[in-house]
Amino acid sequence: MSFFIRNNRGGGRVKRKFNGTQSISKQSKKFAKKSVSDDDESIASTDEEFAEENFKSKTERFVSESEEEEETAQEKRIRLAKKYIKEIEEEEKDRAEFEEGAVSQRLHKEYLEEKGRLRKTVAICYIGHKDLISLKCKEHKTSITCICLLSDGSVLYSGAKDGSIVKWSLKTHSKLIALKGKKVKTEVTLSHYIQCLAISTDGKFLVVGDRNCNDIKVLCGNTLKHIKNLQGHRGSVSGLVFRKNTHTLYSASTDRSIKVWNLDDMAYVESFFGHQGGITSIDALSRERAVTSGFDSSIRIWKIVEESQLIFNGHSNNSIDEVKLINEENFFSCGSDGQLCVWSSLKKKPLCTVTEAHGKDETNNQALWISSIAALLNTDLVASGSRDGSIKLWQCGEAFRSLNPLFEVKIPGFINALAFTPDGNHLIAGVGQEHRNGRWWRVGNVKNCIIVIPLIRSEKHK
Repeated sequence: MSFFIRNNRGGGRVKRKFNGTQSISKQSKKFAKKSVSDDDESIASTDEEFAEENFKSKTERFVSESEEEEETAQEKRIRLAKKYIKEIEEEEKDRAEFEEGAVSQRLHKEYLEEKGRLRKTVAICYIGHKDLISLKCKEHKTSITCICLLSDGSVLYSGAKDGSIVKWSLKTHSKLIALKGKKVKTEVTLSHYIQCLAISTDGKFLVVGDRNCNDIKVLCGNTLKHIKNLQGHRGSVSGLVFRKNTHTLYSASTDRSIKVWNLDDMAYVESFFGHQGGITSIDALSRERAVTSGFDSSIRIWKIVEESQLIFNGHSNNSIDEVKLINEENFFSCGSDGQLCVWSSLKKKPLCTVTEAHGKDETNNQALWISSIAALLNTDLVASGSRDGSIKLWQCGEAFRSLNPLFEVKIPGFINALAFTPDGNHLIAGVGQEHRNGRWWRVGNVKNCIIVIPLIRSEKHK
């Protein structure tokens, strides 16, 4: 039996709204209850009313019969495919070494990536790191909470508990632009507490989620100028991610909802419900689907087009704080129980679990809370961070059924955010004196900063 919960539409239109305004539609949208035979578990979702829709008026277009006839859909696909192949040929010719069959190899690689079957075995190459590079600035007066990277890895954005946002150059290791935080009047109102950031693939839009505000703030990725606030969530925005190579934004909130936005029109599209507690993180790649984690000890894959969800339970019934996609089919999670789990979208339970991945807290003999994770996309390399003074790098074993430790990077403080650069040459860490979600502990002798970790690869395995 399928583990998916599908959305049953009632009669009439689907209810939607754009940017929080009233709509003309009056029909409600509900998720149906459905049981699962595996483990005698029952999956149920509460009825939730979807937001209403406010359709913008559009100007009618008149096309004269004398105009040239439009190309068919098949002709358009062929034309775009030829154009794309030509672009790839030009890019490959610009490389220092142009190998025969480079175009077909690249197309095959992109096909495998889209299907979630691309897996590069690279973790064995990593043997250590060079001297750490610390990026500090006066704007980040409190703990770093989140980071995000431009698609080419040249620019980094970081957010902190004081509401400040900084744009960095990773080539020069310097600050480019900074927005100050609370109690400072700036062009964009950022309240007190940056909780999440996301940058579109082309770098056009930077979106910000604030713990003390239910709106999503849209900034210009280049200048950090404020563009618009997206309204609709009833709780703080806890996760943001762009679908790869699009301006489609997925947002997650403590109000237990997932919302889809179109930033080309700055418009709300639709909502999804199902989590029984607040959502803690969200991730997505190229497919029209997103994966989320929550306080309800569940991970959910949302198939946007089919309007269905697949539920995964784990982490000893504790909060699952973060989930990251390794590829389109496998993902990586961490939680307050100190566990690391690797999953497959085809299996309801984890493929492998590492308990007490960062050891125990000496004061209460409990497993150390893992505060952040990262995955090098489409490879077998992942990383995790806690407050034990180290970041750990791991190799995913055959078929993702094991996690094997590689080495540690000693960094004191809370590792609140981690991200690999796309080329795999650096691991970026956001470090703070406090956990990104609260003030339960404090490590007073560390600096709130960004740490750039240059990774060393073995020449033997390159």
